[in-house]
Amino acid sequence: MGKSYKEILNNITTFIFDVDGVLTDSSVHVTPTGEMLRIMNIRDGFAMKAAIESGYHVCIISGGNNEGVRIRLQNLGITDIHLASPDKVATFNEYIKQYKINPEEVLYMGDDIPDYHVMQLVGLPVCPQDASQEIKAICKYISHKKGGKGAVREMIEQVMKVQGKWHMYYNGKHD
Repeated sequence: MGKSYKEILNNITTFIFDVDGVLTDSSVHVTPTGEMLRIMNIRDGFAMKAAIESGYHVCIISGGNNEGVRIRLQNLGITDIHLASPDKVATFNEYIKQYKINPEEVLYMGDDIPDYHVMQLVGLPVCPQDASQEIKAICKYISHKKGGKGAVREMIEQVMKVQGKWHMYYNGKHD
């Protein structure tokens, strides 16, 4: 029998997130010019920034391609942003090879079929509460929060708390 998700939290060094349905609620507001606007959760952003500043790898792999999303993520300090990724497995394999990351140390949060195959390669596949049934079936943990509503924050906070880094982070240079 494999490790429980709580035990796996101790080994996580890397967070990989999809965008639509994970960092957003899957909705897009389409403007008259055809631009698609997304809403992201500020607390998810705070947690990703905290993870980076605490030494974790944070990577985004998304099939979508929106310059506003890229700018938001770059402003959080994320440097590994892979938008318009036609093959998430290939992008994942290149990423872990580049940084010499063990797949068992990766938490990947996805929500739908395009995430399915890559999620099967990581140590801790997780999803928001409103993910598709196919994704829920392969996850070791399903967040109590929906995509774009704090699911990312929940997972980062859990990992950092188990590893003793969450309290160190906010008791350090942050309020």
